[in-house]
Order: sequence, then C-alpha cells, then structure tokens
Amino acid sequence: MNLTHMKVDGIIHKMRTSLGNPVSYTLGFGDEYIELNPLIGKEINLSFGGDIFCISCGKKTKKSFAQGFCYPCFMSAPEAAECIIRPELCRAHEGEGRDIEWEKANHLQEHFVYLAVSSGLKVGVTRSTQIPTRWIDQGASRAILLAQVPNRYLAGCIEVALKEHVSDKTHWQKMLKNEVADVDLEEEKSRMEDLLPRDLQDYIADSDEITEIQYPVEDYPLKIKSIGFDKESKISGTLKGIKGQYLYLDFDRVLNIRKHTGYVITLEC
Repeated sequence: MNLTHMKVDGIIHKMRTSLGNPVSYTLGFGDEYIELNPLIGKEINLSFGGDIFCISCGKKTKKSFAQGFCYPCFMSAPEAAECIIRPELCRAHEGEGRDIEWEKANHLQEHFVYLAVSSGLKVGVTRSTQIPTRWIDQGASRAILLAQVPNRYLAGCIEVALKEHVSDKTHWQKMLKNEVADVDLEEEKSRMEDLLPRDLQDYIADSDEITEIQYPVEDYPLKIKSIGFDKESKISGTLKGIKGQYLYLDFDRVLNIRKHTGYVITLEC
C-alpha cells in the first residue's frame, strides 16, 4: 500500500510482532494489515466512531471487557477465564474448564515460566508457542526461560512459589519511559531455582540463553500521558515509536492498542 497517503478502517486487535532489530509491528484493521514501523516519524490520524465488536462471538457491544469481550462472553468464554490471569487456578488437567476441548488445546500444552526485565525483574507464564511474543507484548528488554512444564497449572504453581520473591507485574509507566533495572538474569535464574520446592526444581529449563529485545522508538519520554478512545474519538499526532502494545505519540502521549481490541478504528496518514 502507498504510505504517502493511506486510509484504512476495521476492527483492530493487538499488534502482531516479529523479533528483529528492532521489533517489527503490524496492526490489523479487519482483514487488512498495515506495517507500522514505516509510519514512525509521520503524522497519523486515528478515529473511533463508537462501534465495538466482541472478539469471541462477534456481536456488537456497548462496552469491552477484558480487552475485547462482551459481558456474556467475558463470563463464559474460556479465553476470559480467571486462570488466564492466574494459571494456578487452571483445572484442565483434572478435566474441568469452561470449554474442556479449548482447554486441552491451549492449557494442556507445554508452558514456560520465564524471568523478564521490562522495568524491574518479573516472573511470568506463557505457552511455548508464545515465545518471544509474550515478552514483546510486555515491553521486556531482556528475558530468560526459567522452567519448562507440560501444562498451565504447573507453570502457575511455580509462579506462585516465586511471587514472594519477585513481582509478577509490569510497571508500565517505567517500561514506557525505558527505566530498566540492571539485572543479571542468569544469576536470578539460579536464585529462583534455589527458592523452589524440590519437586518443582525438576522442571528448570536447561537453556540459559538471554533474549535481547530492541524496540522502534525514536526518543523515550520523561513523562507519560495515557490516552484512549473512551475519552477521545479522534487522536492525531506524530508517531514517535512503538513498544509493548503501545504507540508513542508526540507530547508524551501513549496509546494502548491492546486495550482497544474489538474497536472499529480508522487510520489516516
């Protein structure tokens, strides 16, 4: 598509990414996908006409829950179950879940527990197929595999065992300002292994490879002003960069794309 003048609209989802130097970002508008890296440094105009569609059932909804669901699907869809946020609550290995076939395909699969640095050190859980996507989505600068387990429940058990010693949250403001702690990930991996119960130490990953991630950002802001389409129907400005699932715009503004999953958005530039 000619990037000198472009207009596209459709339902958006979280940005697709590809690990490179820097990360490459693509944003889907319905079935049309736009490469965002070439737009950095250019003026973009984003507008929201008020329509939101559930990413599970496809029905129109007045409000989005848990980044893209209508309320009925938020309460019933397996993708919105509590064990997505708290994997230790997963019961797929016991044959229980909102949709056991979906659970088998997604939760009774190999998972990794990892250590990542987005601002400070954090522990997290993801399916093996989501590496390094999960790290990029969280804006991590570096990451290392900690443990390799056969299902989501065991990954959650390891995460819970370590929560007293390391955070499982990302400080998003510091991440966006690129205030990154100097952490020795190999040393921290060894320390976390020693903190685990003996039966969980058997799952420690052999690889100590550290993944370094660079993002396409011109200049990191000193302050952060979060903006969104629930308060502003039109958002315009110079695209200054992309990190995690955020667009950086001029005047220290950041826009969380993933938060607006299911929104019908128009992009002009």
